[in-house]
This record gives sequence, C-alpha cells and structure tokens, in this order.
Amino acid sequence: MKKIYSLAIASIVAGSLNAQTAFWTPTTYKGAFPVTDNTAATDWTSGWANWDPENTNYGNPTTTVSSDITTNTTWTTGTIVNLQNKVYVKNNAVLTIQPGVIVRGDKATQGTLIITKGAKIVAQGTSSNPIVFTSGEAAGVRAEGDWGGLVILGKGQNNQPGGVANIEGLAVSSDTEYGGTDDADSSGVLSYCRVEFSGIALQPNKETNGITFGSVGSKTVLNHLQVSFGGDDGFEWFGGKVDAKYLISFRNLDDDFDCDFGWRGRVQFGLIIRDSDLSDAAGDSNGFECDNDATGSAAFPRTQPIFSNVTNIGPKRNGTVTLPAGEKFERAIYLRRNSAVSIFNSIHTSWEKGIYIKDAGTVDNFTTNDSAVFANNLLLADMSPRVITLDANNSLSFYSTIFTGDNNDSTNTVAQVAWVNAFPSNLNSTPDYRLQAGSTAATGASFTDPKFNGQLIGVEENEAALSNVSLFPNPAKESISIAINLNHSSDVIVNIYDITGKLIAQPLNENMNSGRSIVKFDASTISAGLYFATIQVDGTSKTVKFVVAK
Repeated sequence: MKKIYSLAIASIVAGSLNAQTAFWTPTTYKGAFPVTDNTAATDWTSGWANWDPENTNYGNPTTTVSSDITTNTTWTTGTIVNLQNKVYVKNNAVLTIQPGVIVRGDKATQGTLIITKGAKIVAQGTSSNPIVFTSGEAAGVRAEGDWGGLVILGKGQNNQPGGVANIEGLAVSSDTEYGGTDDADSSGVLSYCRVEFSGIALQPNKETNGITFGSVGSKTVLNHLQVSFGGDDGFEWFGGKVDAKYLISFRNLDDDFDCDFGWRGRVQFGLIIRDSDLSDAAGDSNGFECDNDATGSAAFPRTQPIFSNVTNIGPKRNGTVTLPAGEKFERAIYLRRNSAVSIFNSIHTSWEKGIYIKDAGTVDNFTTNDSAVFANNLLLADMSPRVITLDANNSLSFYSTIFTGDNNDSTNTVAQVAWVNAFPSNLNSTPDYRLQAGSTAATGASFTDPKFNGQLIGVEENEAALSNVSLFPNPAKESISIAINLNHSSDVIVNIYDITGKLIAQPLNENMNSGRSIVKFDASTISAGLYFATIQVDGTSKTVKFVVAK
C-alpha cells in the first residue's frame, strides 16, 4: 500500500531529533565558520544575531505575564511580553512562542521563565524574525543581571545523589526539580532565539545563567541560540543528553560553556566572544569550564560532552587590548574534577592561558581511560602557557602523545588564521568570523575519531528498517517526491539541510506503515543549490543529495 504525505515546508516540532542518528556536519575547516564566499549563506549568524542589544529598541509591552502557565498557551507574532515574577510552565503544559515575539524580563520582580519537568517550550523563530528574551529596562541602561533568564528542566539522567536535584538559584520545590531516567525526554524546541541581560542573583551568590539546562533530554531541539550580556554563564548544562548546533555566547560575565553533573550532549558550531571589561569579580572567567560533579568524584553518568567547530575568542582579542586591573579572566578551556570533555576542530585564542587540565583524574580521562579526546585544534600563540596540567607525572605524556599526537597546533597566530573581520574596532559593530582564503584554519578538520561514532550528515548508516530511498525529480524546480521503503512500520523523520549543514525544513515526523510511501516536499520557496534529505528511521539514517534549479 502506498501512502502519500503532501506537506509544505514544515516547522521543527518537539522531539524531532534522535540522539542516535546523524548529527555531525563534516567540515574541512576548523572553527565555526568556513572560508567566506561574500554572501550571507556561509555566515550562520546573519539576519538573526544582534551585536548591539544594549541600544536596540524593543518596543513597549503589549501584555503582562506574571503567574504560572498551567495549560497550553501561545504567544503570537507581534506580542511583546512583560514577564514579571518567576513564571513556571508546569502541569505538562506547552508554551508556544511564535516568530518575532519579544519577552522583556522585569527587573523589579526578578522576571524568570522556568520550563518544569514534563512541560515544553516550543519557541521557533526564523533567521529573519527571531524570538528575543531580553531586559525590561530601557535602551542604553540595560546591563547583565537585569532579569532571571530561561531555565529548562527535564527528565534525563544526572550524577547527583538519587538522580534528582533542584536547579541552583531557585527555591527548592517540585517545580525546580530536574533529573530522572529518560535521556530521550523532550522539553520542546528553541530555534533562532536570543537571550540577553539575564543572570540576576535570585539568591545571594546564586545567579541564573543565560540558558540553564537541567537534565534536558536528547529529543529537545536546540539550534541558532545567542546569549549576550549574561550576569553568570552563557550556557550551562546540568546532566542530561541534549544536543545543540549554532550557539553564540557574546560578552557574558562568567563562563561561556559550563558543563556539570553528567551532561553527555554534543555541540557543533559554537562562537565565544568576550569583552575585556566584563569578567566575574567573584571568581575565574573561562571559555569552557567543566566538572564531573562538585567534588570531582567518578560518579556516573560522567560529564562527557563532545564539542566540534568552536571559535573561542577571549578578551585580549587581536592583541591590541590591555586587560584592566582586577580582571578575572583565566583560560580558554578549564577541564577539572574528573570531567571527560572532548573538543575537536576548534580555534582558541586571546585568553591569558590555553587549555588547563587541573587534576589527575581529568588527565587520566585523556591519557589512560580514553574517555576524552582533544584533537585537531588550534591554540593560538598569543596565550601562555597554552597547555597546563597540575599532575607532573602526566604533563609530558599529555603534551607529546595527546596534544601534538592528535594534530593540535600551538604555533599559529591570529594573522595566520586570517578572519574576515573578527575584531571590529567597536564590539557593537557587526563582525565577520568567516575565514579568508589562505587561512591556516581552512583545512585540517577531521571527523574520523570514534567519538563521532559515524553519526555524520551525508554518511549512510545501518539500514535495518530502511530498505530503500529514492528522490525525484532531481534536479527539481517545485515539488520533490521522496520514496521511502520500510521493512516494517516505523517512526520516520525527514530533515532537509542546506550545503552548510543548516536544518531548513522537516517535511515529516510521524509513524509510517511498512512498504513504499511518498513524502512530498515543496521546494518552490528555497533558493537554487545543493541540498541533503536525511531520512531517520529507528535510530538509523540515510542521506540523499538533491539539486534545486530555478
């Protein structure tokens, strides 16, 4: 029996990504951006990121939300929300936020949005009409810590005692619990969203982050997210297994990517940009800061995320910036307390120090346990020292067999990397972090390490349930038909990616019968070029290339 699915370009819905299927987009380049082609297509920040939120006019609120959300609720395009108090989305409710909505956190009442376990947020903006969570203060007087930010709590595993804990900074209650046994839990969708000026101290010395993820599961969709001017960390993960692509941490106060309590997700394409005048007076400010848990125990699940293609630019920028007296900037990468973090294909520069492996247990995860890998990275020569470990017995071994032996380089300079415009004279100006032709970062990336586990977009995987896929016509101008042959009834997801690996559409996410079915995809609204259709079935996938001709 043949079933026809006639769908136009569909939005991404909660639960649309399977953590065991294709995730990584292979690149030849290191860092978050390719060599420029002088079009917006190769700059994934174009159109939705904001480099001057301090002075942006966000308009006056059209509605006030000050109490908990307990039933399915939609904030429609054109709405400007005045968010007062700590607002919990609870009772398994779904909060849907349409493109262009602006949420302004109220400073006086510590406005904070918390998505509790079992509830969902579906906030899917677009590249031309993003969703903005920002300060309720006026343009020109906004600052880090104006409001509480976005907190998302899920049912994934963590390594805290009993596997359930309460997120820091909020009063202990059932609404602040995170954790459980469901690593495939879904807390919804965040796509093309900005979070600005969050990080208020809800309790003494307990600031919230830009976005806090508490045991968020792998079926949650995260992509194209910018956190700016946060009063604590940009992104912090407490356990769980959620993945993300296209993250920007811009001029935040403490750490940019903070990993704790057994988080095991994957991140590809990340951008860290620091401001020399913004560091955490209460402690160290680092690009990456990762712990297994607060005591450095060997508790499982271990903090074991994987990062690839990160451009990590610290406060010294291109070397012309002198750090102010009393600053607390430290390291590009700070791995400690028995964490097992892998970082690939990335560029780190402009911090005081490079990668710091603090304790013997963390070093052993690289040298003995083989649970962490640092490979194909550039630690630029403007940082000194570039590789540090406190365990003298492992220092030489780490440097010779792990650092240089895994194709890392500590001799390149900012000039050799040759970004198009990574250091505008004014940090509020629009930058361009793509590479110029001839950049030393333009080649040398690799995705052959077993940590990538073959989960590459464009690479065919095991097809136990999927007997055959075909696509026609190819090239196409209008409608495309994707013929899928299944050996048995299965859940099927069809994702469409452009040549940069950007997810542009999801024509299908539902159960299909065995046999041959046709999925219709409307290509009339996308530009001419090369695209990939990835068909995901029962944890396996197949990718088919196609061309749109106009």
